[in-house]
Parts: sequence; structure tokens; C-alpha cells
Amino acid sequence: MRNTERDWLGVSQPDGKRVESFTIITTEPNELVRPIHNRMPVILQPEDEEQWLDVSRTSFAKARSLLKPLPADLMDAHDVSTIVNSAKYDGPECIQPVSHDEIPRAGQLSLL
Repeated sequence: MRNTERDWLGVSQPDGKRVESFTIITTEPNELVRPIHNRMPVILQPEDEEQWLDVSRTSFAKARSLLKPLPADLMDAHDVSTIVNSAKYDGPECIQPVSHDEIPRAGQLSLL
């Protein structure tokens, strides 16, 4: 999966230890995501990646124009297990499709 994570390099804690982190930039949802959540991660088109990463030649206005929802026809969605709601799970089982019968339907739908 392509993403818009930019490394935040050179940040230090008060004790001088370097902290490596990233940011996931979100935007309004496209038609596919809208029924699930009120925002979605920005997913760059492959042809926009170089412009996003090369801050020396990409203006702020141009970079900002790339922060839009990926067209829904380039995405797919399916139900997944509720294990995605726990940080202790981080493997391929988190994105495996499950049947509607396997999903508890009480409460609000959530991406996380």
C-alpha cells in the first residue's frame, strides 16, 4: 500500500535521545469510505509520490493539492475481524476478509 507518511527526522527528547516518528495525513472520505468513517488517510497516486517527497522543488500549494481522497474506484473494502481494534495484533490476520456472521454488530462502526 502506498501512503503519505513523511519521516519526522531530527526530533529529540529532553534527554537528547532521537525520536523517529511519522504522521498520517487524513482527508475527507471518498464514497467508499464515507459509510464507515468521516475521514480517511491520504493515499497518493503513484505519479504524485515524487512531487510529495521532493520538498526542494514542490511548492506548498502543489503539495497541499495532493492531499485529497483517492478515487473510490481505485479501492476495495471488506469486513475484517474486530482484532484490528487491539494494538497487540499486527499481522496479516488483521486484513483478512470475514463474513458478516463473524462480526458483532452492537455499537458504532469504526476503522480502528
